[in-house]
This record gives sequence, structure tokens and C-alpha cells, in this order.
Amino acid sequence: MLDFIYYPVSAILWFWHKVFGFVLDPASGYAWALAVIFLVFTLRALLFKPFVHQVRSMKKMQEFAPQIRELQAKYGDDRQKLAAEMQKLQAERGFNPLSGCLPILVQVPVFIGLFHVLNGFKPGAPSNFIFNADDVASFVAADLFGAKLSNTISQAPEVLATFGTDRWDMMLVGVPLMIAAAIATHFTARHSVQRQTADAAANPQTAIMNRMTLWIFPMFAIIGGPFLPLAILIYWLANNFWTLGQQRVVYSRIDREEAALAGAPAVVESTAVETGTTHSADPVAKDEPGEIPGVIEDRSRDADKPGESR
Repeated sequence: MLDFIYYPVSAILWFWHKVFGFVLDPASGYAWALAVIFLVFTLRALLFKPFVHQVRSMKKMQEFAPQIRELQAKYGDDRQKLAAEMQKLQAERGFNPLSGCLPILVQVPVFIGLFHVLNGFKPGAPSNFIFNADDVASFVAADLFGAKLSNTISQAPEVLATFGTDRWDMMLVGVPLMIAAAIATHFTARHSVQRQTADAAANPQTAIMNRMTLWIFPMFAIIGGPFLPLAILIYWLANNFWTLGQQRVVYSRIDREEAALAGAPAVVESTAVETGTTHSADPVAKDEPGEIPGVIEDRSRDADKPGESR
């Protein structure tokens, strides 16, 4: 049903395995692990522009949070009027909250597709989407320090034995990956939370969501890690490292743009002040109150003695 996702995902994984297999042993776990990592990098590079749009959209939503709360307080009892006013505000301010969810929504089917493709690597399988029988056998035999990429820590010992590994070897590699993925998820969320405005962070709903992203979501890597294939944990870790680096690049760019925009009005204002000062210092242009512009008043009579005729 989702072959339109499975085939592209498997094709990208196949391509990078060929690249790293040319440099390393094609059957080694390093070649397959690097193929999974660069599958992440490829997909995230394709989603770079939507991510930038997401950041800008979320920033606009934070800026107009007070107006949104005012509308909610004013039209809270009238859902239809509230929706109309919200749409009007979004059109005037040029932001769409749904666009901020696009990169996340795109990653979900990719994650499902990768999970399905990795589950297709089974001993004796004749094919796995674009992978042939030799590729399947290569992936099944590949390991990292004795841990198989397509297996999970929670699998039964007899299942792990059919792949040529055991639970101890899986834990030696899987547990550090789970912990690293959880830490990377936490710092990615922390970096995003730190960008929130004080007004947005003061919102009780936002505060609850922040606590969830900082502490609950990272725990998914610990709780769900034993049930995920090792290659998925590699995917998770690489994805969070990419996100953290991408956030720093995009946020730095936006900060520079905002600094430039904030500096532009100051330059114009300074020019206007200097121009006004120049004009006011002009002895020709400056006329005393009550005088006729351009006519020099004779003040020699001011020196006459009192009582003398002028």
C-alpha cells in the first residue's frame, strides 16, 4: 500500500550502500550503518527548505500569540467567528500554522518506510524491494561488534541465534545508541525551547509541551529502544544530530536577518537627525521669530539713549 514510500527509501539506502561498499567491505556493518546515516542526511537535506519555512512560521506564531489570545478571549464562545478571525489574522500576517508541521509529517512516513524496509531483511528472503537476494544476505550477515543491524534487543534468544547474535551483543551496541539518541533528542528540544519568546513560554499549555519535549520524548528512545531494530536507533541518532546542527545554522541565519532589519531603521533615523541638524545650523535658513525672512533688521537704533527721538 505504501510502496511509493518503500521503494524510494530502499533506493536511497541501496545507493549509499553501493558508495560505501566500494570503499569498505560491502558486507561489513560499517558500510550498512553509514548507508543508513547518509539516508538520513539525504532525506533531511531534501527537507531543508520546508524546515526553514517551519521555523519562520513558528516564530510568527509566537510573535502574534498575544493577538491570538485576545481573539480567543473575545470570541471563545463563538467557534465559527473565532475561526474566521483567526484565518483573517493569518492572512494579514502571512503565516500558516499547518505549514509548520510539514517537515514532521513528511518524516513520519519516511520513518515507517525505513522500518518496513529493515524488517524485510530476513534470512533466506529472495528480495526486499529493490534489494536482491545477495543484498539481503549481506545486510543479514552485517554486524557492529557482533550486533546485527536488523535485530532488536527484545527478540527471543532463538530468533537472535538464527541471525548469528545474542542479547548480550545486542545490548552492548544498542544500549549506548539508545542513551545517545535520548540525549540528542533532549538537547535538540532544549535548543528549540530556548528560542521561544518569554510571552510564549509563559503560556501554561506551552510550558506543558516544553516539559514533554524536554523529558518525555527523549524517554521514548529508552523505553522503545529495545523494540526497535539497531538500524532504526542509528537512524534516530543521526536524525537528531542533523536536526541540532540544522537548527543552529537556520537560527543563526534568522538572527542575522533580524539584526539587519533592526539596524536599517536606525540608520534612516540617524540620517534624518543629522540632516535636520545641518539645516538648523544654516545661518541663512534660520530666521528669528518676528523677522521677515531674508531681510536684515537694522538694530543700530537699539543703542539710542532713553528719551531721544528715534
